[in-house]
Amino acid sequence: MLAARHVVCALSGGVDSAVAALLLRRRGYQVTGVFMKNWDSLDEHGVCAADRDCEDAYRVCQVLDIPFHQVSYVKEYWNEVFSDFLNEYERGRTPNPDIVCNKHIKFSCFFRYAVGNLGADAVATGHYARTSLEDEEVFQQKHIKRPEGLFRNRFEVRNPVKLLQAADSFKDQTFFLSQVSQDALRRTIFPLGGLTKDFVKKIAAENRLHHVLQKKESMGICFVGKRNFEHFILQYLQPRPGKFISIEDNSVLGTHKGWFLYTLGQRAKISGLREPWYVVEKDAAKGDVLVAPRTDHPALYRDLLRTSRVHWIAEEPPAPLVRDKMMECHFRFRHQMALGD
Repeated sequence: MLAARHVVCALSGGVDSAVAALLLRRRGYQVTGVFMKNWDSLDEHGVCAADRDCEDAYRVCQVLDIPFHQVSYVKEYWNEVFSDFLNEYERGRTPNPDIVCNKHIKFSCFFRYAVGNLGADAVATGHYARTSLEDEEVFQQKHIKRPEGLFRNRFEVRNPVKLLQAADSFKDQTFFLSQVSQDALRRTIFPLGGLTKDFVKKIAAENRLHHVLQKKESMGICFVGKRNFEHFILQYLQPRPGKFISIEDNSVLGTHKGWFLYTLGQRAKISGLREPWYVVEKDAAKGDVLVAPRTDHPALYRDLLRTSRVHWIAEEPPAPLVRDKMMECHFRFRHQMALGD
């Protein structure tokens, strides 16, 4: 008789990863749950949120009758994700730390731990996403020797694993997985890829997972939590007071504590003004933030976007781009934003 496939599932203490682990059990796999602690912080009551989540993840494992492990990547998270986040902010760029966390922590540190230390045949998470592989093909990956060096790229181009959008387009999280490596992707199962959030909640309710069902949905940046983002970031970066300037007549509309706190296109909270203004440009030299009224103001629109490094999920650029030096594609620079042409 064949030994059951061993899948190591990342558990966050939330409903999505709990149901992902449950579904893997239902498929007959041997499942191990792992909680990752990535950030050390206390909430307003002096309780460590990560400890509470860890307790909830442990209870999920008890309900499902699967082994539980916890790992700490606090140091790696600080070095690989948070330091990078602060450096980018200081330069006036506003990266999404969840994308960087998935790349360096979940699909690198955790992935290596699951495969190397726990002997996983595959890893799984509660992300709403899909890949082009069926489960059985994922399990076969550990037997496929990937060529090194010179021949590696040719092999990859023929056999790349694709990252596909989830069935629930509102919950789709492929934006956050856009930097994941081909190596990790080909060994990953996303059990929630074909389900809607409502159906996931229904499964949790019917399977004694009420303790995670009652938790509030975790939105936003994990290390900020419920705190005010501006207050949080100014604990780490020096305030640099400046002015909000109208793009229309150069008049001063108000003041702010640092031009780096604002993202292009973001609504600027300017005290004393009732109508909304939006960030058009940031002047690092003067420390001013230029703003425009209304979301449809022409100054807010661009028909050109420059990017530096491109992360190709298939490891090679698409054939039309190589052939024609141009290609048509859809793009998204924010989660849940409609795809643009």
